[in-house]
Amino acid sequence: MRRRDVLAGAAAWVAGLGRAGAETGSVRIARQPSLGHLPLMLMEEQGLLQKAAAARGVAGLQVQYVTLAGGAAMNDALLSGQIQFAAGGVPPLVLLWSKTAGTPLAVKGVAAMNSMPLLMNTNNPKVRSIADLTDRDKIALPAVKVSVQAMFLQMAAEKALGEARRTELDRLTVTLSHPDGMAALLAGNEITAHFTAAPIQELELRRPGIRTVLNTFDILGEPSTFNVVWASTAFTQANPQLYAAFTAALDEAVAAINADKAAAAQAYVRLARDSSDAGLIGEILADPQVSFTTTPRAIQKYADFMARAGTIRRGAERWTDLFFANVHDKAGS
Repeated sequence: MRRRDVLAGAAAWVAGLGRAGAETGSVRIARQPSLGHLPLMLMEEQGLLQKAAAARGVAGLQVQYVTLAGGAAMNDALLSGQIQFAAGGVPPLVLLWSKTAGTPLAVKGVAAMNSMPLLMNTNNPKVRSIADLTDRDKIALPAVKVSVQAMFLQMAAEKALGEARRTELDRLTVTLSHPDGMAALLAGNEITAHFTAAPIQELELRRPGIRTVLNTFDILGEPSTFNVVWASTAFTQANPQLYAAFTAALDEAVAAINADKAAAAQAYVRLARDSSDAGLIGEILADPQVSFTTTPRAIQKYADFMARAGTIRRGAERWTDLFFANVHDKAGS
């Protein structure tokens, strides 16, 4: 989205908020269909946001949860005022933070939702690392060049092959949805690698001959946030009690997941309806590399890479620049 479009959207937003006066009585929250969005799924099922809002004097709040595919759709909906909270991978947040800096919108992160690795699995016994990939290999991922997996592939290439060869593996990538990518990998035809997310990546590893060749925690050198929530400054300033209620509800949902992971696994299977089984989801939740937390992790490394690659024009001095003050006291990075 061009800067003038952002400014036009910001002007419309501010004008609308000014007319509204009191805090809004309705809110729309966008999420994506994956395990990382379990906190929002619990918030919807249990009405946690409505309860937290009522406790803060915002009674009768109408809440709608919508499913959108990808960060671009999230950002377009947020800028147009169709949604008030967006949730997805870190790159769309970083991109919109950079683009809206200095405008009335000034989009920032609300909180993280989890820290979990993304895996690239392969069926090619000759591929032990990305350096072994050749033109005979094809890598399925959710969206060529723009998905978080595509960005991580460039990060890995930069680390293994050098900065000048950052985009060298892009030519091997193919856009496929998570389920279609798994089907193609298991078919053993053209697709020899799949860069995906939980629970698809774990389902693949149940099959003989499939193994992991790339883990995003290894790329970054530390555990990293996968999913975050973001919103505009204009909205949060006009609705401070609702914003406080949202962060409280998110904290409650994350705490519930960590308090009873077996129940959380059952809830995901019940709510996602994506053919996952509770046993597999329970195994993923018990994985020491997987944690549900509102603390942002490795955000600075995301932003630094995107600035270095020219994806954003404005870098961040520290990770807190990208988030509202409610998470500044956390041990983030």
